Amino acid sequence: MRRLLATLGFCRVTQKRKPLERSYDSIYDVQEARALLGRLEYQKGNMEAAYRVFEGIDMDVVKPNIKVALTRRCQPQRRHSKSDSVPLMSLHAVSLLFEAIFLKSKALKALGRFEEAAQSCHVILETVESAIPEGMNGRFSTHYKFQEILDKAVALLPELWKLAGNPHKAISSYRQALLFRWDLEVETRAMIEKEFATFLLYSGVDASPPILRFQPEGAFIPKNNIEEAILLLLLLLKKFLQRRICWDPSIMDHLSFALSISGDLQTLALQLEELPEYVIDRKGRCRALALCYHGEGEDQVSLNLLRNLLNDRENKDGTLDLLLASKICARDAKLSEEGLNYAIKATKRLEGQCEQLAGKASCLLGTLSSAQSRNVTSDSKRVELQSEALEALATSEKLVKGEDSNIIYHLALENAEQRKLDVALTHAKKLLKLENGSSSKGWVLLARILSAKNRYLDAETIVDAALEQTEKWEHAELLRTKAKLQIAQGQTKNAIKTYTHVLAVLQVRRKSFGVGKKHLERRDQGRMLEMETWHDLADVYTNLSQWQDAELCILYQAQGHDKEAQQAFWEALDKDPSHVPSLISMAKIMMKLGDEALPIARSLVRQAIDIDRTNYSAWYTLGLIHRSESAGTSAVEAVECFEAATLLEETAPVEPFR
Repeated sequence: MRRLLATLGFCRVTQKRKPLERSYDSIYDVQEARALLGRLEYQKGNMEAAYRVFEGIDMDVVKPNIKVALTRRCQPQRRHSKSDSVPLMSLHAVSLLFEAIFLKSKALKALGRFEEAAQSCHVILETVESAIPEGMNGRFSTHYKFQEILDKAVALLPELWKLAGNPHKAISSYRQALLFRWDLEVETRAMIEKEFATFLLYSGVDASPPILRFQPEGAFIPKNNIEEAILLLLLLLKKFLQRRICWDPSIMDHLSFALSISGDLQTLALQLEELPEYVIDRKGRCRALALCYHGEGEDQVSLNLLRNLLNDRENKDGTLDLLLASKICARDAKLSEEGLNYAIKATKRLEGQCEQLAGKASCLLGTLSSAQSRNVTSDSKRVELQSEALEALATSEKLVKGEDSNIIYHLALENAEQRKLDVALTHAKKLLKLENGSSSKGWVLLARILSAKNRYLDAETIVDAALEQTEKWEHAELLRTKAKLQIAQGQTKNAIKTYTHVLAVLQVRRKSFGVGKKHLERRDQGRMLEMETWHDLADVYTNLSQWQDAELCILYQAQGHDKEAQQAFWEALDKDPSHVPSLISMAKIMMKLGDEALPIARSLVRQAIDIDRTNYSAWYTLGLIHRSESAGTSAVEAVECFEAATLLEETAPVEPFR
């Protein structure tokens, strides 16, 4: 009945007008009538009926005149021409028809016809873009209804494409919404930016880099999803700092995730420092900054921040701070005692609490007890700490139900160092199964444990399997272990070939290092491994009496300068004074400098023995030093050292376990 009344109403009006006006009005009055009727049905919740009414609007007829109406309103005043004889469609009529198309899309969405809904919504945006290619530029700011419908359509289209299962068109729609000048409300634009950023981060769809119509010189173009998401989130953060939008905590959560997986925690730290105090309190900022600097490898800065938190009496819930401080201290032998105190406190606080966190705390307690045992001089204290280390690690394994590979690794390692090889072997096999052979660390440890049991062939088989399972980046350490195993089996020529392969891998790896502290640390580790490899080669050639090759290896060992070798080892000892291989290597270099340097060499070796009394290489080197000394008792002491080295070598791995 309403439809009939509406039709009769506009027909009576058009009969009184001129023929051209009647033709024009009869067309558009029908379309507008349908738009009004459809809106009424939509407001009643009759989605199917609303869709049928809207479907009757002939867009092929009205679309050209909508474009003309929008284009003319963006042009400067000019004289009328013959082409202007057709009355210009009012902006009210344009808004009414756009609203009809928008509501049609909403009705289709409610009916579950998402792709049709997206195609319908796209008509609005495509019409405006083709009519005003340079963008809105504030020319429709006073026409609130028109701008409101446009804002809603721009925000709706990406959502419809996502529901339709077309993520690439959704990404294209998001970029269309943000790159074209729609004169969107600040809140609407911020909402679209946030939704797009989260879609890029979590959808699992690889978005190709955006293609811009106009690209200013020096403009930043994101290369992947993460970069584009970070850019959007930083823009949102900037708007908040400019007080253009309200604070949304999820923005910082998403930005933290994006910057963490991109490895750019320095930028995250800068953003955290810029946030006002009413957004993040001092403790929260301090804790977040500590995590950022720890992730960037700035452990000393991170530890200082954590110390400030832990010394704050108002910080009653500092369990996580204690765990992170313990973890940082566990990386530095000089901080093992401090870290041990943190781990003890964390373990006590977590009693009866979350088993996963309690397991982590017990693991840290075990590793720090082990580290501290290498620093003490008392034999009884050393044995006590070693026992406590095994007990804490066993507790942590029970708490996590044996499902944490890091805990299993440390259990295997600690048992191996205490020469409980059968137990260590069981844990190492469990570790390999748990990690599914994905990490070279587990393979290397298993091979070393087998070598300590004189099962060299089995150990070499393990290394060969590891070379097939792991990334080439990790092959240098595996190949060096293989070379040591080949030497132990008397396969000297094969070992030389393997050492050559190690050097080739290290050379390629050295060229691949980037910038930053983490890369510098890896580069230093690679440099140390390279020098140790040259030293191993020199020993091999010496044993073969190929003196010229041995001298060449020693020359390359420090790239022609013994001072560089000394500096490298001193740097390693400065970072970790308890690093036994560095102590022994430094002692060997000191022995080459003559009798005057023998006391220094002896002091270094004795320090190595105090840390690891089971290291046969340290005892053997001490025996060489005593043999070089002229004192009468030195010969007797040398024999005793050689006997100890021989006895320890029977259960020694081809390389130190740690």
